[in-house]
Amino acid sequence: MIFLQLFIVLAAIIIGARLGGIGLGVMGGVGLAVLTFAFGLAPTAPPIDVMLMIVAVIAAASCMQAAGGMDLMVRIAERLLRKNPSKITLLSPLVTYLFTFVAGTGHVAYSVLPVIAEVARETKIRPERPLSIAVIASQQAITASPISAATVALLGLLAGFDISLLDILKISIPATLIGVLAGAFYAMRTGKEMEDDPEYRRRLASGEIEALPIHLSDVADIRKARISIVLFLLATGCIVLFGSFDTLRPAFTVNGEIRSLGMPAIIEIVMLSAAALILLLTRTDGIKAAQNSIFSAGMQAVIAIFGIAWMGDTFIQGNLPELRNGVEELIREMPWLFGLALFVMSIMLYSQAATVRAMMPLGIAFGISPWLLIAMFPAVNGYFFIPNYPTIVAAINFDRTGTTRIGKYLLNHSFMMPGLIATGVSIGIGMLLIIL
Repeated sequence: MIFLQLFIVLAAIIIGARLGGIGLGVMGGVGLAVLTFAFGLAPTAPPIDVMLMIVAVIAAASCMQAAGGMDLMVRIAERLLRKNPSKITLLSPLVTYLFTFVAGTGHVAYSVLPVIAEVARETKIRPERPLSIAVIASQQAITASPISAATVALLGLLAGFDISLLDILKISIPATLIGVLAGAFYAMRTGKEMEDDPEYRRRLASGEIEALPIHLSDVADIRKARISIVLFLLATGCIVLFGSFDTLRPAFTVNGEIRSLGMPAIIEIVMLSAAALILLLTRTDGIKAAQNSIFSAGMQAVIAIFGIAWMGDTFIQGNLPELRNGVEELIREMPWLFGLALFVMSIMLYSQAATVRAMMPLGIAFGISPWLLIAMFPAVNGYFFIPNYPTIVAAINFDRTGTTRIGKYLLNHSFMMPGLIATGVSIGIGMLLIIL
C-alpha cells in the first residue's frame, strides 16, 4: 500500500505543478483527501506557524513594493550596471542575489532582467551570459535569505536541535555566494560572441531586432521609497539578531518555567509591525500592497506549502516505520543520496519552501545530522532543470537577440550549466564549512 500512496502523492505534485499558481497547493489537498479517506491515514497538523511567518514577511515586502522601495532599488541597480557594462556578467547575479536576499522572493528579479538584457546588448556582450546566471542567482539567494519561506521553514524544522538562524546563515550565505560566482565565471565563457551568433545575425538581418527603450517604473516619491527600504531592512536585521542571540528575546513564565519567545512569533510580530510602519509613515494604500507581484507570488507559496506540506507530513508520519526499514540504512551510508532527492523533488515542486517542508522532515526522521541538512539546503534550488519556471521564461523573452534559449533537446538550455555549477559548488562549500 505504501507504493500506491506514494504514487498518489507524486501524482498530486506533478499535476499541481502543471496547473501552476495555486494548483500545487490545492492538489496537495486532493492528495491528502485520498490518503485520509481512502487509505485511513490520520492527518498531521497543518504547518500553521510556517504559513503565518511567510504571510507576515509577504505583508512587509508588499508594503515596501507599494511604497516604491522596489522601483528605487531597480533604479540604483540600473545605474550600477550602466556604469560598469564590461563587468555585467559578474555584477548582474550579485544584483539579483541581493534583491532576493532582501525581499525573500526570487520574483523580484523580473524588474531588473530587462535592464540586464539591454545593457548587455548595448555593450556587445552576449546577453545569455549575464541573464542565465542572474536568474540562477535569484534562486540561490532564496536559501540564503533570512526571511525567505524556505529558510523560515528550515529554521522551524531544526528548532529542536538548538540550531539558530545565524547557524543557517553563516553556512548558506557564503556557500551560495561562492556557488553563484563559480556559475558566473562559467557563464562569462558561454557561447559565441553576440555578433557571431547565428540566431542574432538572422534576427538582425530580418529586422526582428529593434531598439526599443526600456521603460522602468518611475519612483513617485523618493523619500517614501527610502523610508520603506530602511524599515524593511531594519526589520530583517532585527530578525537576524533575535534569531542569533537567545538572550535578546523576551522571556515569559509558563507553568512555572521560563521560556523565551519563539522565532515564529518574533518573525510574525516584527514583520507585521514593519508593514504597518511602512503604510503609516509613507501613507501608502494598503489595498495597493495587496495587488502587487510580491503579494501574489508569496500567497501562492503559502497555499503550496499548506497543501503539499500537509500531504507530505501525513504520508511520512503514516508510513514512517516502513520508510525507516526501507531506506534509512542506505541514507546513513550515503547521505548524499538525500541531497539528490531534494534536488529531484524541487524540480517537481517548483518551490524551495515546499521542498523543504515535504522532504526535510524525512531527513530528520532518518537521523541525518542537522548540520548536514543545512549544507545540503541549496539542493532545493533544482527547478531551473526544466526551463519552464517564470523567471527563466521571462529572461528568454527579454533577450531580443535570441542568445538566451531553450535547446533542441529541451534540457540543453542556457540555464542548465550555470545552475548545476552554482548548486553543486554551493553544496560542496557548505560541506566544507560544517567540517570547519
